[in-house]
Amino acid sequence: MSARRPALVASALVALGVLGPTGRAFADPPAQAGKAEKAAEASPEEKVRYTLEGVEILGNTKTKSKVVLRYVPFKAGDVLAVGDPEIELTRYRLLGTGFFSTVEMSLRKGNKRGSAVLVIQVAERNTIVVQNLWLGIAADEDTAGHARPLSAFVGIQAAETNLAGTGVALGAGVGIAEDQLALRMHIWDPAFAGTSWSGLMSVLYSDARDFFGNRDVIFESPGIKESTVADYATVAYKRFGATLGAGHALTSTSTFSFEYHLEQVTATVPAAASHLRGDTREPIDFSIKPGRSTLSTLRAGLVYDTRDTPLLPTRGTLATAAITAGIPPIGSDYGYVRVDLSAQRWWRLPWNHVIRGSIFAGGIAGSAPFFERFYVGDFTDLLPDRVLDLAPDRRQPPNYLNTDIIEVRYGDFAARADVEYRIPIYTGKKSIYGIDFFALGGLYSVAGKRDLTDPPSGYSGFRKVPIDLTYNVGIRLDTSLGGATFAFSNLLGLIPANIGTRK
Repeated sequence: MSARRPALVASALVALGVLGPTGRAFADPPAQAGKAEKAAEASPEEKVRYTLEGVEILGNTKTKSKVVLRYVPFKAGDVLAVGDPEIELTRYRLLGTGFFSTVEMSLRKGNKRGSAVLVIQVAERNTIVVQNLWLGIAADEDTAGHARPLSAFVGIQAAETNLAGTGVALGAGVGIAEDQLALRMHIWDPAFAGTSWSGLMSVLYSDARDFFGNRDVIFESPGIKESTVADYATVAYKRFGATLGAGHALTSTSTFSFEYHLEQVTATVPAAASHLRGDTREPIDFSIKPGRSTLSTLRAGLVYDTRDTPLLPTRGTLATAAITAGIPPIGSDYGYVRVDLSAQRWWRLPWNHVIRGSIFAGGIAGSAPFFERFYVGDFTDLLPDRVLDLAPDRRQPPNYLNTDIIEVRYGDFAARADVEYRIPIYTGKKSIYGIDFFALGGLYSVAGKRDLTDPPSGYSGFRKVPIDLTYNVGIRLDTSLGGATFAFSNLLGLIPANIGTRK
């Protein structure tokens, strides 16, 4: 999701998002699991119990058996019922790793009377995946405020999610736009040093620009002798930092994680700048310290995941909660707290279609740098989202409801609610495992503190509420290279180019 679009500027021509298989533990939704348990209690199979003699894994030519066993809660000596729903939940967990295209589980008789062996038959899938891919066209501007012709931007993230069959993920990414570059690298070990804790290390580098001001911008900047009148004031900045993190499974469906992040930021900020906010000229707040500064943060997160598969789920829930704090006592020049809450729920309909409901809410208290704030483009599907934190396009979002959201680029509060309808159109077993058509629609809002307490002048009534519509339509795929989404909303966004111009 992304946005930047003044009137009569062409929208991005292509938006292609690719998400490789991620996730670790997936199970039935609680209600479904409860029904399964009740059915199992009434079933004769529940009365058939075996002492587990062992677990046999077949088909894992690349993945080490001990990696598979991390997701299996059973061990020799356990008493196992034939209809135990935990067997099916274990199958979901293994599919959720992204290492396998199919997982079949069965029991065969053991060497002793009353004993059995749990047989896990897997078919491995490619684990070198493209996790994200961005292609688009951006409207740009140089540091002197001169508009440039439309220019292309591109980004890619790829990873080996099962390095040498150990379950370790090693990935890298690069984002490139006009005079902008972003680099990312990470390594994630689900069983760090042989423990039940996961470990994460990542590094980032960015050499980028961002654009500020609504209209009739006047600014003075280093290297520019006179005040310049332009559409936007430009901030040039560099970031270099690293993150260390750890995580632990609380249950088979929930995981807790925490991270420490440290980075150095160097920014070239206009010495003075003002713009028209509504009908009133005001100074521009760039939300970044000029010169060199340090960002030092702690983050804690909780994930609850009961999806039946991570790529094209048909049932289950994915809920996340995270809190991030920039803490001056541990060296940060930015003091703030950010909270992110999200939930998604999938239902399979009787005619085999899938519906998904999704909500998000977030808020920031304090002074976060602009790249840590909520970016309006990340909440509308009608323009490409940020590329590895780069926002190469200066366009504003469409404004179908004609509200003051057209005055917002970064905010301290954000919310979104949408509904998606998905129709399976192909199921396979080789390079393409599934293709679904989807359509979604919803509402989103991004606002700064002042947009709520002191809305821009010139707006009245409902127009003071920074809210707008978003929609999308396209194709989702589950492939041997990961999951892909071909979305056509960017092309559709070309049609209403004049809707919701700035005042």
